Amino acid sequence: MAENSGNDAKRVLRIEGMHCAGCAGAVERALLGVDGVQRANVDLVGERALVEAPPSVATDALVAAIVAAGYRAAEQSTAASADAAVERDVARAWQARRRALMAWALALPIVAWMIPEMAAGILWPTPAAFHIGMLVLATPAVLLAGGPTLRAGLLAALRRAPTMDTLIALGVSASYATGVLSILGHFGFLPHIPDYSGVAAMILAFHLTGRWIEAAARGRTSGAIRALLELGAKTARVVREGSEVEVPVTDVAVGDLMIVRPGERIPTDGVVEEGEGPVDESLATGESMPVLRRPGDRVIGATVNGDAVLRVRATGVGEDTFFAQVVRLVGEAQASKVPVQALADRVTRIFVPGVLILSLATFAAWWLFPATFGRLATELAQIVPWGVSDATPLGRALFAAIAVLVIACPCALGLATPTALTVGAGRGARSGILLRTGEAVQTLSRVTVLVLDKTGTVTAGRPDVVSIASRGVSEESVLELAGSVEASSEHPIARAVVGACERRGLRLTEAADVRAVPGRGVRGRVIGREVWAGRPDWLETEGFALAEWADDRAAFERDGLTIVAVAADKAVVGLLGLADRAKPDAREAVANLRNLGIEVVLLTGDNELAARAVAADIGIERVLANVLPEDKMAVVNDLREAGAVVGMVGDGINDAPALSAADVGIALGTGTDVAIESADITLVSGEVAAVVRAVRLSRATFRKIRQNLFFAFAYNVVAIPLAVLGVLHPLVAEAAMAFSSVNVVLNANRLRRAKLG
Repeated sequence: MAENSGNDAKRVLRIEGMHCAGCAGAVERALLGVDGVQRANVDLVGERALVEAPPSVATDALVAAIVAAGYRAAEQSTAASADAAVERDVARAWQARRRALMAWALALPIVAWMIPEMAAGILWPTPAAFHIGMLVLATPAVLLAGGPTLRAGLLAALRRAPTMDTLIALGVSASYATGVLSILGHFGFLPHIPDYSGVAAMILAFHLTGRWIEAAARGRTSGAIRALLELGAKTARVVREGSEVEVPVTDVAVGDLMIVRPGERIPTDGVVEEGEGPVDESLATGESMPVLRRPGDRVIGATVNGDAVLRVRATGVGEDTFFAQVVRLVGEAQASKVPVQALADRVTRIFVPGVLILSLATFAAWWLFPATFGRLATELAQIVPWGVSDATPLGRALFAAIAVLVIACPCALGLATPTALTVGAGRGARSGILLRTGEAVQTLSRVTVLVLDKTGTVTAGRPDVVSIASRGVSEESVLELAGSVEASSEHPIARAVVGACERRGLRLTEAADVRAVPGRGVRGRVIGREVWAGRPDWLETEGFALAEWADDRAAFERDGLTIVAVAADKAVVGLLGLADRAKPDAREAVANLRNLGIEVVLLTGDNELAARAVAADIGIERVLANVLPEDKMAVVNDLREAGAVVGMVGDGINDAPALSAADVGIALGTGTDVAIESADITLVSGEVAAVVRAVRLSRATFRKIRQNLFFAFAYNVVAIPLAVLGVLHPLVAEAAMAFSSVNVVLNANRLRRAKLG
């Protein structure tokens, strides 16, 4: 449900230095600590924060709070954010790859050297040389490849905001320290201590490999929006001082006249001034069929011109273009949260401190009760054969404590929702579905009743001549007479009659002495004949006899048609039946919604007969007609009070209150800005079928969110107890931890293949 944030302004900040859900939580708490901030949502995947605060709260204050928490931040424009995202993702993936390869280059010799010990207990060539060699080889792996992770983790601990890196840093540091202590023990300075220094290098190698795969997958996660932006035109051909010149698209100003040749991309948003031809708008709407654009029609930047030369007047540039707004909306959706994420957030907030305490408790328990825990580990080893049996209580205590540190994974919890939202919002943008909030995704996925406004939503929003009755003259003659006197009027019914004449190729005659009677009709002289066209009751009051037309009128009224009577001289010659036609895809869309288990309701201010005629045509059973604009919101509230989860679909100003009142409001992009701003979801194409695609997208996205949260919780619930009981080798633990994060990201990316149509 859309929320009114009052006078609060939304700002998107770019955050650098976040690695896990703990980092995101620290940034969120820092922002909420700034006086005046009403809401702060941090998107770990997109590395951004969506902040709602009054204009009096300076952006510098927000940035300062983030810096104080140990991270970097800046506010950037849409275009700058997109360009920076591309460069950042590429650089991060390359850096993660380099660090992972470095770690493995240093860890593989350790693995080879450890094989004799693991297979036969042989410390080759001598125990002293083995321990010293392990430490020497592990040092560059820990300090060079793992240096950034260790620094980030230890600094977070010093700030009392421990993160995932803190767990890895402590686990690696503890493992590495055993190498030093083991050497001292070997020479008699300390009791015998097991040597896990080589394990420290391998833990880092597994961890950094997971980071590499995760970085690459995250880059693909935001690829839909990036690809959309890259499809924009780079240059524009504009008329300057009477000459046609080519300039960078960034130099186009509002009011410039652009020349768009066949096959070229329209540089920026505008209005067609000259030319007529098809435009491929699939980039924006997701629909493959080109749309005919004529003078006066609006066109969208980056869409592809067809086979005509168009002269387009620029109306929006830079941040004001359609695609800039798409990126803004998608960015806000990605940075928002779904209600189901609340539990994961609460767990994440205490996760890392809880794991640190659990690791210390595990060490103490194994140290104090080695026999009891040893028996449990021995029994479990029959099922989970990944433990290490060390002869000393200290060795097993260290083993279990380190495994607890490296097996715990708050990253999977933190990535579960934002990865799915990021992919879902990007997929939606490419299909003409703009999701404003994560909450809208969850709500739409469980909608039980969908209320469709009639005019302009399921119908074309303009009347059309659908039936003609005539006496003594042809249907074409009736249309010609009516069209001739209606030609000078801008009334929707007059436009419909003239349009019907044009489609039939009829030649209209210029009428004389035309006089319109508001709310009734029009009269005039056509080739010497006095012609009337208007409401039947008006013609009756003017003395025309319509008794013989009673059966035709009754048939038209049963079909819910608006009737225009046409008279020439003193006799009625025909009746025109007009209706607002249902959109071609409406019937199939309604059937698909019902197949999805959603009840569809038609809501309109029109009369009952007209509403039921449209409803019967497209397969809707429940009709609410004669509803005044101010009462639409009450209807929606009544449905909600009856226990339904209500979605409202509309396109007009009078739909705005109902869109806001619904659990989730859906606006057609062909509608008004007020309706779009009042809605949670905007459908660019304006087709009823887009509603079906939106529902399927929301269900697919929320299904991925549930799956990811289940994987994340189940992994930690199963893995942490096994580590506590000493049956998970730290290497297996780290590999499993890395896989859990990667699995969440890869699972979210499967949304790209979800079928919406």
